[in-house]
Formats: sequence, structure tokens, C-alpha cells
Amino acid sequence: MERLVFSSRQQRYSTGLRGLFQEKQRLTNRPAYWYPARLPFKCRAMVAENKAGLSYKDAGVDIDAGTELVRRIAAMAPGIGGFGGLFPLGDSYLVAGTDGVGTKLKLAFETGKHDTIGIDLVAMSVNDIVTSGAKPLFFLDYFATSQLDVDLAEQVIKGIVEGCKQSDCVLLGGETAEMPGFYAKGEYDLSGFAVGIVKKDNVVDGKTIREGDVLLGLPSSGVHSNGFSLVRRVLSDSGVSLSSLLPDSDSTISIGEALMAPTVIYVKQVLQLVDAGKVKGLAHITGGGFTDNIPRIFPKGLGASVNVGSWEVPAIFRWLKEMGVVNDAEMRRTFNMGIGMVIVASPEAAEDILANKGDKTIYKIGRVVKGDGVAYC
Repeated sequence: MERLVFSSRQQRYSTGLRGLFQEKQRLTNRPAYWYPARLPFKCRAMVAENKAGLSYKDAGVDIDAGTELVRRIAAMAPGIGGFGGLFPLGDSYLVAGTDGVGTKLKLAFETGKHDTIGIDLVAMSVNDIVTSGAKPLFFLDYFATSQLDVDLAEQVIKGIVEGCKQSDCVLLGGETAEMPGFYAKGEYDLSGFAVGIVKKDNVVDGKTIREGDVLLGLPSSGVHSNGFSLVRRVLSDSGVSLSSLLPDSDSTISIGEALMAPTVIYVKQVLQLVDAGKVKGLAHITGGGFTDNIPRIFPKGLGASVNVGSWEVPAIFRWLKEMGVVNDAEMRRTFNMGIGMVIVASPEAAEDILANKGDKTIYKIGRVVKGDGVAYC
């Protein structure tokens, strides 16, 4: 028989409900049976002590399979695998990136909030191409649904327009596809791509990164647009409502509001630093988290040492970890953990960036070391 392990929060619920049942028995003189398994949360914490916690793979997403597919594609099309694709054009490169917003759309359907999901869509592409130092030029979107709801679609496009404004690029066009019977009623799918440009002499490619260089982190707004299959699994297993207040938060924000916070667009802040010649490398922290994304920009033989206590982790990640009993390694490989963009700079440039950041928040989160991968300390 498995021995069940309860988190501190679940123990509080269990204790409180047991008291109610005991009071009922005292007042009615009738037996009132207490079943710990009938907690208001279906408790991912109720797992055997010798089992690992919930993982992204448990939620249906295999990061290793995705990495293997990229490897196979790269064998057929050399050059594939960076954050953006570079196409030579005279003395410049056109840099292109494409993405969607994943199953965060499911939360948009549940919350009825559609006016910011377009910001997420733009952010996922422009944040990728800016890692090469490219200025976004234009964006195109694809909106697909079973039956077109013009008012809903307008809200989505409103967010796309706002995302383009934040990244200083043009919404050049797009495609609206109405496909009866293909999507559930009231649901839609989104994808898009961005194209930018950078002078060949100014490409940020990580080739000059050296041991001792500094890792700087730009804060995220929360989960952004990756890991939502695991988010939704935690929500489903816990039974928590999206309208419930987020525990340990300084405000009255709900869990749904925290999860739907739009992805931060880093374009203007990053390009300012790139133009000043202070950046050696850039990593957009998306699928794969810190563990997979930071090493992508390093020369062979170099890795990262990350100080996990050097920035403020948003409350939504602490909640996901506790309610899903997700271990630290899985959290760091699935979510951005509060850092949406990592900048690699020389020690001198890093100190200058920090000294002149003004009212912006920038964290010194680690350094480049010999080796490979990411070590957490």
C-alpha cells in the first residue's frame, strides 16, 4: 500500500475538514466518516514517497523528442536550430522566426480573455529574432477557427497590433481561416512569424563568449507562453478554480490573471544594449527553460553557473511547484522561473549595464564557466 504524502497546504485543508466532520458527529450523535482521499483538491501531492513529482512529459509534452526532431531536421537543412533563421541580403541578414502560443489558448477560452493573447503571439517570434541583434521589420499572423466570431477575432487582432507596437514593427498581413467542424465551437488557433534585419558585422552569435563572462537576466511577467500543458495538468489535478486568489501574492490577483499575463516583449531594451556594443549573447527563455536555452548560445566547452537566489521568482511558479509537486529540475527545464531573457556580457559591460539601468529591473544571475550545460548553485 502506498504511503501518501501531503503538502503543508493540503494538511491544513485536511485538518480543517476533519474538524467539521467531528463537530457534525458531536451535534447529531450520528457517525460522520472522514475520508482523507475526498479532499477538495485531487492533490498531486498525494503521491508515493518514492515517486518523482509531476513532469512536463506526464502532461503530454516530451522536450527530448522535440530536441531530437530539431537534430534530424538540422541534418537535412544545415543551419537550423538557432532562435531565428538568418538569410543573407547584401551587407545584412534577414532574420526570421515563427511560433504560436501553445495551450495557453485553452486558458483564454476558459477565462474569456482574448485581448492580450495576440501580444503573446508577437512576443514569441520577435523575442526569438532579437537574440541575433535583429530589429523586427514586420509580422504576419494566422487565425483559424471553425466559425468566425468577428467580435472575438477583433479582440485577438487588437492584441497582435499592440504587440507590434511594443516591438516597433508592422503588422503586414495575415490569414483568417474558417474551417467548419475542425475546431470546437468558440475555439481558435493562432500562429505567426516575424522578419527582422541586422548588419552582418553586428550579428549577435555568441562566438566571443568567454569563461568569466556575466549572465544578466531580464524579468518575465510570469509563465509567458510555454509550459501550459503542465500548467493545465496541475490545475486539473488540483481542482483549483482560475478565479481563486493566488497564494503568497502581494496583490489580489487571481490564478487565472497571473497565468494570462502577456509575454514581455524585450525588443527595445535589448536592441539598445546591442547597439551600445555591450552584448555577447542572448537567450530567449522559452520551451526548455534555463536548462536547454542558455547553452544554445555558448561556444563548445563552455557552460553556465546560475545563482538561483539572485532574482525574485514570481508567486505563480511557487504555486505551480507546490500544487504539482514538480521538482526543481523539471521546473527549470519547463518554465522561465521569472527570467524571460538572458544577456551574456563581459564583466565590465555587465557592471556598466547594471549601473545605468535606471528604473528597469536587471538581475545578475550567474557567469560563464568551463564545461557544458547549466549548473545551479
